[in-house]
Amino acid sequence: MKRYDTIVIGAGASGLMATGRYRDRNILLLEGNDKPAEKIKISGGGKCNITNQKVSVQNYLGDPAFVGNILEGFTQHDLLRWFQKRGLAPVLRKGTQYFCPKSADELIGVLLHEVKGVSLLTGQRVVDVTKEDRFIVTTNRGKFSTEKLVVATGGMSFPKIGASAIAFQIAEKFGHTIRTTRPALVGLTLQKEQFWMKPLSGISLPVVVETGTKKIAGDMLFAHRGISGPAILNTSLYWQKGQITIDFLPRFRFDKKCFMHKKQISTVLPLPKRFIKAFLESIAVADKPLQNLTEEEQQKLMQLKSYTFASAGNFGYTKAEVTAGGIATDEIDPETMMSRKCEGLYFLGEALDVTGELGGYNFQWAFATAQRLRL
Repeated sequence: MKRYDTIVIGAGASGLMATGRYRDRNILLLEGNDKPAEKIKISGGGKCNITNQKVSVQNYLGDPAFVGNILEGFTQHDLLRWFQKRGLAPVLRKGTQYFCPKSADELIGVLLHEVKGVSLLTGQRVVDVTKEDRFIVTTNRGKFSTEKLVVATGGMSFPKIGASAIAFQIAEKFGHTIRTTRPALVGLTLQKEQFWMKPLSGISLPVVVETGTKKIAGDMLFAHRGISGPAILNTSLYWQKGQITIDFLPRFRFDKKCFMHKKQISTVLPLPKRFIKAFLESIAVADKPLQNLTEEEQQKLMQLKSYTFASAGNFGYTKAEVTAGGIATDEIDPETMMSRKCEGLYFLGEALDVTGELGGYNFQWAFATAQRLRL
């Protein structure tokens, strides 16, 4: 059995960056897929949303003190400079989001160059980890011994590219608490009362969504299985059960003047005609001049400003961008990323109970935890 000073499990964003920082040591990088960085390759439509111009603890679900400590240690500006020094200049798109100029392959190329010369073994699916005086990592292809073990295997989203619960299994084995895991940044399914939305598949419109104390603005997309789009994906991060409220007309106000219009509802309201038709049918109101609406019909129509319902659930891990929940962060030392339960065991990135919103926040978190690692 070959012995190493350090083994890193997972050749994704955090695993590659962490390994690159310690490439001069006797270090082994294990990857379960046949190729490294598979999730990076498909993220952001193949262009990889690396980070965001505006990053704060408010963009994350997790303990604010823990999250803030790590983000301050390696900011979005630090990350951009890190890539720029290595010949990759991320470009600003969609307002505040930084992407690779051409494709995610550019970012992957930089990260792989950082681990050049390191022992990288792919197709090594970890099945067990034990510890006596050293850690023994057992994969589907063999056993490896190490003094220090870094787990950077992410969460359970996108199982088709090898995602698994191995990080949580390892953490539990060494006494860690796992906060309830669930799919996040994912579309939401509908109850029977909202089935009027199903024929609207493909329509996108700007909305404001409220769930709990969170208010989220962005585009909503009607999909075959329910509702999706950036506003809904971010909503799914904070919604677990209960109602959500959607303002389908965030830039429009119903007032007395509005209800004096001689024009029909579908002409006055700045919404797609297919949407208005389906909505009016669902509330049993005819498409007629606004001035002809009864007071009861006016109240029904104004639901467009606060349409409240309970989602049936979500699209699941196969469609989720990330996994919410994970390893309890009060059991991790934020100065080193080492377990407080087991000497020499470290956890990075998505496996922790910290999840960012859509927009590059989860890659920022992955890279920031990798930079915080102290072996």
